[in-house]
Amino acid sequence: MELSHEDQLRLNVLLANEFDAVRIDENSMTLYALSGENEARVRLNPTGKPEPYLRRVRELLSGHVLGSPGGYPVYLRRWTRMGQQRADNLEQLLKLGEPEAVVAVAGAPGLTDELARRAWWAAPTSDNARCMLAHPDVVRGRMGTILAQHLVEHLAFETESGTMIDTVRLVLQPGLIDEATRLRIWNKGKHKRAYLVGFLQAMPDALPEPLPPRADLPAHPALAPLAQAGNTLAALLARVLDGPGQTFLSVAQTVLEKPANQDDVVALLNAVSDYFGAARPGPADRCQDLERIIQECEARCDHPGEDAALAALLRAVPGLRPEIRAMLILARSDESVVTPIFARTTAIGTVMRKKLEPVTTPLRACLAVLRGRPQR
Repeated sequence: MELSHEDQLRLNVLLANEFDAVRIDENSMTLYALSGENEARVRLNPTGKPEPYLRRVRELLSGHVLGSPGGYPVYLRRWTRMGQQRADNLEQLLKLGEPEAVVAVAGAPGLTDELARRAWWAAPTSDNARCMLAHPDVVRGRMGTILAQHLVEHLAFETESGTMIDTVRLVLQPGLIDEATRLRIWNKGKHKRAYLVGFLQAMPDALPEPLPPRADLPAHPALAPLAQAGNTLAALLARVLDGPGQTFLSVAQTVLEKPANQDDVVALLNAVSDYFGAARPGPADRCQDLERIIQECEARCDHPGEDAALAALLRAVPGLRPEIRAMLILARSDESVVTPIFARTTAIGTVMRKKLEPVTTPLRACLAVLRGRPQR
């Protein structure tokens, strides 16, 4: 299908000038071009059905910008969505009028704050905003607060737990939202617990409504010097028994008591496991059998062997052995422990929570021990 003479002329005039990005409104059949802060508009006049006509327009843009008259390569779409796009042609991708090319730019490692501005103009979607807020340069730049504001405004309309968690985690990055907005999201988390998981991921040691340290923390004076001497397990235990740690445990326990769906469970377990990461024997230590994890952690406490940090901690605070055991268990209890259950069911809500009891019951017990409230 050939372009109309009028469109051919106008588009050639556009291509003869410098521009930064292109977007096409398929409903109104209008092409917009961004140049700096200015915007040009070309009203398209199809000579046939809109879809093939727009394809021809995009082929013209691609031929001029990339030297590829076939348009944006379809086979690259999945690849570029994975953030593998080269940094040397990101500017050109924004000139194709192709939403998938904008997605490629949003997820590219070489994204800058200026490119984020252009990409946001070209395709202002929440998915693109989340991708771009994963880039430190964008978070620190002018676009960070703009993207965060959009995500906050649209958070109430999100329906997928995973999306809610990611959104909350991203907007909680330093400098993006004010304290009043942060507390408003936190309060809504009392009804949408996915929000709370986002808080656990983003700011584990600075959660709102902080709790005091555990009452018996002063009864273990040997803990602080050991932590200051570089014992990572002692430092972790001191962190957990202090106010921020007790707040983290309380929120985690709240979510674990009544998760809504599998996304909540997986994200929560990973957040808790990461929090206790210093107690993990090794980075590749993943096990799907919680009973085995518990047995191995008990054996590790009974016979620390060459684990000098653990042996020193057990000697320094023998009365906190149950807490140390709980830390070791939680450190290894990531999403792997629920994989066998979720592989057999797609249940959510009450049915899911019932099926998860063999996992959640001992994990809740570990959280309770660390809070100084062992379950009877």
